[in-house]
Amino acid sequence: MLSVTTDYARDTGDPAPYLKSIADHGFTYIHWCHHWNTDFIYSKWETEQIKEWLDEYGLKLLDLHGSAGKEKNWASSQEYQRLSGVELVKNRIEMTAYLSADVVIMHVPGDPDSIAIRKSLDELEPFAREHNVRIAIENGEFAAISKLFSEYAPDYLGLCYDSGHGNMISDGLDNLEKLKDRLISVHLHDNNGSGDQHNPLFSGTVNWDRLAKIMASSAYDKCVSMEVTMGNSGFEDEDLFLDKVFETGTELSEMIDKYI
Repeated sequence: MLSVTTDYARDTGDPAPYLKSIADHGFTYIHWCHHWNTDFIYSKWETEQIKEWLDEYGLKLLDLHGSAGKEKNWASSQEYQRLSGVELVKNRIEMTAYLSADVVIMHVPGDPDSIAIRKSLDELEPFAREHNVRIAIENGEFAAISKLFSEYAPDYLGLCYDSGHGNMISDGLDNLEKLKDRLISVHLHDNNGSGDQHNPLFSGTVNWDRLAKIMASSAYDKCVSMEVTMGNSGFEDEDLFLDKVFETGTELSEMIDKYI
């Protein structure tokens, strides 16, 4: 079983053709990443239509990339923007639960150690628990993330490790090793260390063998989930791109299994 992001070609517009292509290329799960960086609010009709598509194509939602928003920003020092951001995150939590998944991944813009983000996490906790959805903080400043983990329980707040972000610093995997007991989501893709390129696995400089070992001994118990895009991949043909993503995802999955 493998998962791939819905926005491998684009992150707005009609997702149905991409969902069908994902299913046609053998994937079981999707990482919902449409509108990941917008103020877009999903209506019940849109969410119901997405569920119909997933059922039609035989796909399941693995997890969902929530939005920190542009103006509806859950970490804003402006209270009206922060409250609007909390409303935006609640929309994604509700959507995730409706689509039978249990993790929303969030970026923390600005200072991850701010009072605003704690206020938002405090306000979101009862809503998230009511919907049986956990929030996964995507790796950025590990020291601040570790501090948040010391203040919030693992059944509410966990880590999403983005291998591309981790490869752009010298100690990404060292920090993952320290926090592997909080790992509940992964964004797997490759780059050459110079930028966040979201390329297929094994095409850059990520240490996949070490990452496979850490994942095998971590709290993460789901499938390989790839947040790859066509933009920098060198692939112009969508079918060839998805074939390559499936092939490399299978290879990593087999590597992880060897270390379990």
